[in-house]
Amino acid sequence: MSKIKEVIAKVRETYGNTEKEFVQAVEEVLTSLEPVEKKHEEFTRWNIYERIVEPDRVITFKVTWQDDRGQIHVNRGYRVEFNGAIGPYKGGLRFRKSVNLGIIKFLGFEQIFKNALTGLPMGGGKGGSDFDPHGKSDEEVMRFCYAFMSELFRHIGPYTDVPAGDIGVGSREVGYLYGAYKKLKNEHTGAITGKDYEYGGSLMRPEATGYGLLYFTAHMLNDLGPKVGINVEDPDRPLKGLIVAVSGAGNVALHAIEKANEMGGKVVFASDASGAIYDEAGISGEKFRFLKELKEIRRGRIKEYAEKFNVPYFEGKSVWDVIAEKGIKVQVALPSATQNEITGRHAEALVKVGVKVVAEGANMPSTPEAIKIYKDAGILYGPAKAANAGGVAVSGLEMSQNAQLLQWTREEVDNRLRAIMRHIYEESKNAAEAYGHPGDLMMGANIAGFLKVAKAMVALGLFY
Repeated sequence: MSKIKEVIAKVRETYGNTEKEFVQAVEEVLTSLEPVEKKHEEFTRWNIYERIVEPDRVITFKVTWQDDRGQIHVNRGYRVEFNGAIGPYKGGLRFRKSVNLGIIKFLGFEQIFKNALTGLPMGGGKGGSDFDPHGKSDEEVMRFCYAFMSELFRHIGPYTDVPAGDIGVGSREVGYLYGAYKKLKNEHTGAITGKDYEYGGSLMRPEATGYGLLYFTAHMLNDLGPKVGINVEDPDRPLKGLIVAVSGAGNVALHAIEKANEMGGKVVFASDASGAIYDEAGISGEKFRFLKELKEIRRGRIKEYAEKFNVPYFEGKSVWDVIAEKGIKVQVALPSATQNEITGRHAEALVKVGVKVVAEGANMPSTPEAIKIYKDAGILYGPAKAANAGGVAVSGLEMSQNAQLLQWTREEVDNRLRAIMRHIYEESKNAAEAYGHPGDLMMGANIAGFLKVAKAMVALGLFY
């Protein structure tokens, strides 16, 4: 048995019943590294495969906070510092009922390779809590964030571990978290990213993940589009004439919709935890502005969009449920909601309705069965760790600006983001070709990210 298979078997045996998402992430990455194992004996000799699936540090803590009625609540807090071989730990904080250690570990593990792909010196980490900010007042969210940071602050810093936002942690939450950090540490440093521009944030950070997703998708279409029958006439508008499905209506999804419209696509789907809407005419112009205000400012439910614009609303359904049940035609799928949202059944439906491209805006939104179906059908597939790396890329750029006490222009940040997404695409494509799997961007992304981290671990010796 190969070393990689031994490690997968051990992880499955140890965590299979309690941390299924983490096991899934490990299997997906390590399975694709089999060509690397054959070429690089030094990684086996240094036991890199087993070392890289174990976090450097797992931090868990209780968070005690008080609601507006004076009732005291207790939540769980997590920070997994997974691998710091190439730089300070970097990864978001997620506040959601479903958060548990297995989810945080899977996200942190993915973050190792995503961060490495950007070319920036960032290790991988992730954190969060099972606290749900939905329905809470600003004061309740503030009190929770202060309580959360009163423990987390001792573990983070600009050259140690730099958290950011994620699901449930937007501009409001980042502000409260950073306010608590400043008070506790008595310093203004780049210890958290995703800050508002007024107190040290970077322009383009809110847009970065969604825009980066479309920049990566554009590279796929411009380079490989003819393989799936898409001939791009204008490289700046590679989605012209294509029908696009976006899931979610959070930060990533909203900016993916915006950039997809700019690139000539017609986005007809969006969703939230309550259900999905289908707008055959396209979510653009006044309708997109309404959706953005609804979700970013009023934090309302997407059903209000359906009611205002008289379009179908599917309560309790995902975008992919609706496509599977109604057979609605789309050519580009951009899953941007949450992990494992596209199952094998959904993937079969996407093939049937004519999807040519799947690029992932969420973390691990496709199940292993779904990914196999994409590949067997010849669909262009952009995996999350490559396609949605724009957010952490601009977080890294925010760290650089903070270290220099500078704030770059929007144009400069956008140009750097475009360059990073091009670099990620080329690294993924070239690694796939070099290791005998041309066109397999998932394998290429895993290999390229792993090689950078593994070489650093060997160079640093036993401590990593």
